[in-house]
Amino acid sequence: MREFASGQIKKGVRSIGFGGDGATWGNYSLVWKDNDTVVVDYGDTGYTDGNNFQFTALGMTSPSLSHHIAIYAIVMYEASNNVRYSAKSQGLGPNPVALAGSGSDQALFSKIAMPLGKDFSVGILLSHETSRFDANVESNPQQTVRYETFWRPSAGIGATWQPCKTMLFGFRGLLNSDLERRTDVAGMKEGNSRTTEFRLGASLAPWKGALVDTGLTRLERRNDLTATHSVVFHPNLGFEQTLLDKHLALRAGQDETSPTAGFSFKFNRCKLDTAYVHNMARSRVGNLFGTSSNSIVMTFTIDYGSRHHQDGTARRE
Repeated sequence: MREFASGQIKKGVRSIGFGGDGATWGNYSLVWKDNDTVVVDYGDTGYTDGNNFQFTALGMTSPSLSHHIAIYAIVMYEASNNVRYSAKSQGLGPNPVALAGSGSDQALFSKIAMPLGKDFSVGILLSHETSRFDANVESNPQQTVRYETFWRPSAGIGATWQPCKTMLFGFRGLLNSDLERRTDVAGMKEGNSRTTEFRLGASLAPWKGALVDTGLTRLERRNDLTATHSVVFHPNLGFEQTLLDKHLALRAGQDETSPTAGFSFKFNRCKLDTAYVHNMARSRVGNLFGTSSNSIVMTFTIDYGSRHHQDGTARRE
């Protein structure tokens, strides 16, 4: 479930439509450029077989503090409909069985960022997230499976270097850790689940208002509950063009194996960002919930500040 909600919030809607490269314009280190803002997020992922996941979130970035430090906090809630899928469980035999159920995910994230000088910026992410999913065996509804995750310390770090207005280079690292618990007719089983994600990216401006973004993602997963370990690499590629004196931006890209597109519309102190993703997180969840999905993610931002940054720099558009 997290791949359809909190995993996207960590990138930001602009980066999602831009190919999902959270190492550049979605980097934690650039939060200080978005001070004095309030955001409302909404996302919907619908599979053609009827499975659906939705999330809402509310966030706020502080005014510029000492040394231009900014603190961003966002709270999120995700829910599903009656999701149908097939999976293994220790009490249901050696083969996957058809299950149906619903679940929820709650999270609180905080990002802290600041410029370091010489065109470098750095930021950190702190997170707290828990989830629960209850399912029934479709052929025997009296048999149930409950999935739960319990928070363990999780954090991320990001750094960017922008030597000139036409170039941006970035790195982002993320460590997620949870205790997973699965309960069925055979009893309770639990184990640690750890995900380590590293991203490298570069963004170049070939002409006025245009950006070309490229990146590489390394994802490593270890799960003691299922006794699995995997390491995969995936590319990110995106293009963006601003129009109408930066009041409108159009973008498209490839997030790992998922095609993306999006736009932004800015008016006075308000901005609407929208992104579309076909088969969101296919490289991570496979066909567990269906063979084809369409996702829409939106962010509405209000600038409540009375002036730009003290150093005269403009917000990132």
